[in-house]
Amino acid sequence: MTLVDTGPLVALFDPQDRQHARCVNALKGLREPIMTTTPVLTEAFHILGPASIGSDRLREFIESGGLLVWFFDRPALTRAFELMELYADRPMDLADASLVTAAEALRTRRVFTIDRNDFETYRVRRGHRHQSIQIVS
Repeated sequence: MTLVDTGPLVALFDPQDRQHARCVNALKGLREPIMTTTPVLTEAFHILGPASIGSDRLREFIESGGLLVWFFDRPALTRAFELMELYADRPMDLADASLVTAAEALRTRRVFTIDRNDFETYRVRRGHRHQSIQIVS
């Protein structure tokens, strides 16, 4: 499972985005299912604009099963808030915190992101150990 951040979603569905071709090629190279979180989708739809072709294409991609969506429950939301406090010096937003929380819950470390600086800092908790995120870019 690879989790997908906001940047690649915007780039994939907005052909004018300067990262579009790079993200399309990276997506073609992924062999496992991809998933994102509701906060990431909120950010992506906001950036793409509600009436844009990019938003339409992203909705179609989700509806066709191309992108799975992970939903928060109460403990996951609490964990995301803990992470936001832990990484307050970055600062970590809810979308990034949701991806790290999902990575912990789904037992993956793979994140497709353009935001290398932040995701190179974040760690996924596995019991008493903390592991770095494997960035797909």
